[in-house]
Amino acid sequence: MILAGIGAGLAAIGAGLGIGKIGGSAMDAIARQPEAASKIQTAMIIAAALIEGVALFAVVVALIAK
Repeated sequence: MILAGIGAGLAAIGAGLGIGKIGGSAMDAIARQPEAASKIQTAMIIAAALIEGVALFAVVVALIAK
């Protein structure tokens, strides 16, 4: 049970780091090209959603595999 908690925690930490990296990179890109903000924001939201999906899947697998 402890290992399942550790696995779920690692998945959550990885997702947080990934979304933070995407957000920071998107802000840098928007600062460089403000006219492309809507396209950058759309791509950022899609990427963040995919990361959240993978993180949720990892948490479920970690808790089921106990």
